Amino acid sequence: MTTGAIVGIVLGIIGALIIGGLLGFYIATKVFKKQMKENPPITADQIRAMYAQMGRKPSEQQVNQIMHMMKNQGKK
Repeated sequence: MTTGAIVGIVLGIIGALIIGGLLGFYIATKVFKKQMKENPPITADQIRAMYAQMGRKPSEQQVNQIMHMMKNQGKK
């Protein structure tokens, strides 16, 4: 093998690793965002329980407002 062939193989391997890493990051990010959208980290019942621990009874409007804020934050 010549030096040019070896350099070409090494550069090809490095290029493939970089492209694979970028592609893997992109796919993992998309899957994570999709799962967070389908399964939010907090539910309305958890919000009510949190308010109850603080000694307050939340209205439905407050619960819906917090859920809406959580949903909008997931879109960023």
